[in-house]
Amino acid sequence: MLKGIDARISPDLLRVLARMGHGDEIVIADANFPSAAVARHTVAQTELRIDCDAVAALRAILSLLPIDSFEPDPVLTMQVVDDPAAVPAVVAEAVPLLAAEGLRPAALERFAFYDRARRGFAVLRTAETRPYGNFILRKGVISA
Repeated sequence: MLKGIDARISPDLLRVLARMGHGDEIVIADANFPSAAVARHTVAQTELRIDCDAVAALRAILSLLPIDSFEPDPVLTMQVVDDPAAVPAVVAEAVPLLAAEGLRPAALERFAFYDRARRGFAVLRTAETRPYGNFILRKGVISA
């Protein structure tokens, strides 16, 4: 255990977050997401796990990870199939948390989301059972 770090952040996850550089992306995935298959293509090459819902995982990661402010859409979610304007319950729950950080999520079509996730640094599988509980976060910088 370390002071000031959410107890759900495992040593493996902490190492991945520390290794990520500006512009690298981490996927926070729900329990239905093909985490292992997608993670094989990432820099980390293996899925990480966190035993909480997606919003709790998002909160824990945002407590450590600076989010990119140089390029648009540093937070991405997955669009609902056949209803791209819909806002899934898990995303709606995350919006106030993101807004408090000055962030607003953008949505990607399902297969575009999978493609983007494969190019990421790592995939973090959560225990989230609600559909569309998937987020991609792009790491920013900490100013001096």
